[in-house]
Amino acid sequence: MQNSNVTPRPRKKSRSLAENVVEVMKARIRDGDLKPGDKLPTESAIMQEQGVSRTVVREAISRLQAAGHVETRHGIGTFVLERPAEGPLFIDPATITTLRDVLAMLELRISLEVEAAGLAAQRRNDEQLQEMRRLLDQMKARTEQPAEAVSFDLQFHLQIAMSTGNRYFSDIMTYLSSVLIPRTRLNSAYLAHDDQQRYQLRLDGEHEDIYNAIARQDTDAARAAMRLHLTNSRERLRRANEEVGTGQNSR
Repeated sequence: MQNSNVTPRPRKKSRSLAENVVEVMKARIRDGDLKPGDKLPTESAIMQEQGVSRTVVREAISRLQAAGHVETRHGIGTFVLERPAEGPLFIDPATITTLRDVLAMLELRISLEVEAAGLAAQRRNDEQLQEMRRLLDQMKARTEQPAEAVSFDLQFHLQIAMSTGNRYFSDIMTYLSSVLIPRTRLNSAYLAHDDQQRYQLRLDGEHEDIYNAIARQDTDAARAAMRLHLTNSRERLRRANEEVGTGQNSR
């Protein structure tokens, strides 16, 4: 007989639930239960096993994909990737915990992606451009689903890196991607004092400017559009960081 006086544990937030699913899947990959080339269980199977919603499972899979642990083949499933041994370049996402940390990572992102956009404008092919267009359209279609919009946002930036024709850009962006997109760690719409839909529409406009410059093969415009996009993110976060500091100092 169960003790009716036991207080039920509060349900964790969806972000924590997604992190839990990520850790479970990473442990299975690390322990060899899931090997390179193996197909992940279906979303429904993970939902039932972990007791979480479909949105949580999709966010977890997006994080695994962003970190280079898995890849999703549309219409087929999600598969485990080969992972190179971790060398000197290793940033643990768990260490990115404050606005100051995210600002530091965003500075690194600016240095990488501004040049990547310029090179992509020079070197992209028609197929790569079509993939950028598809990702932008998918992002816009999911304005009401922030977790899915973030996933397509990340893939759009990775596609630009791949379109440089320089594998080192795509390698480092793939490796660092799980810690480079601030909206995967912070509610940026809240920090920008904006509602989620209006915030997403503004980001869509910035992404369109980047895409159009790459489509025209305008190197300078592509660099400028990417710099403006990332600088806007940095300024929103910088202001939020200053507000946090001011609030703490006034106590």
